[in-house]
Amino acid sequence: MADESRTTPARKSQPTPRVRVMIVDDHPLMRQGLAALISAEGDFEICCEASGVAEARQLAAAGPPHVAIVDLTLSDGSGLELLKEFRTAYPQVKLLVLTMHEEALFAERAMRAGAAGYVHKQQASRTIIQAIRCVLEGRTYLSQPMLERVVQLAFGSPDKEHPRSMLESLSDRELEVFGLIGRGMTTGAIASALEISHKTVQAHRERIKDKLKLKNSVELTKHAVQWVLEH
Repeated sequence: MADESRTTPARKSQPTPRVRVMIVDDHPLMRQGLAALISAEGDFEICCEASGVAEARQLAAAGPPHVAIVDLTLSDGSGLELLKEFRTAYPQVKLLVLTMHEEALFAERAMRAGAAGYVHKQQASRTIIQAIRCVLEGRTYLSQPMLERVVQLAFGSPDKEHPRSMLESLSDRELEVFGLIGRGMTTGAIASALEISHKTVQAHRERIKDKLKLKNSVELTKHAVQWVLEH
């Protein structure tokens, strides 16, 4: 009698889905190096790259990533504003800032905008993979000095090593306008770049002068240029 027993074919194991990472940075060489570093991890893949706000919006609408790595200064707008947009439109996306901007001044702003982590570009090659894995686990990634600073501020203890700057009194938009002034942009050019009215830019300028205790527009421009050169 023929053996009628049948062998059940072994099921093929399904490959583990890889983490989709978006890079938003206006420097092609930075994107290229970052993409190579991240792609070397077997469970990560670069799903898309954007040089600015408009392109990032378009790519995210076509298919949101698991993680978006965003610079704060982009060719056509503000990385902080993009973080806020992504937080609202794609709450499931983990947002990570990678920038040259000073952590002490911008990390708290980035967290309020929706970022789960903040990495300085000078540290990227050593920490970016760790930062991505950290935010994927639902934790916050900051440098150790910044974590200590946040804890001190949360409990009302002064940070004697890094006293709060007067610039921290500026709103996100005011700080953005301040930076553009420091880059030599006129009121009209700033209004065009930020898609706001000339009158609104003027109002921001007046509030910046008041908060920084500057007497006139000459002092405002001087301080803004100096800050941009330093940072």
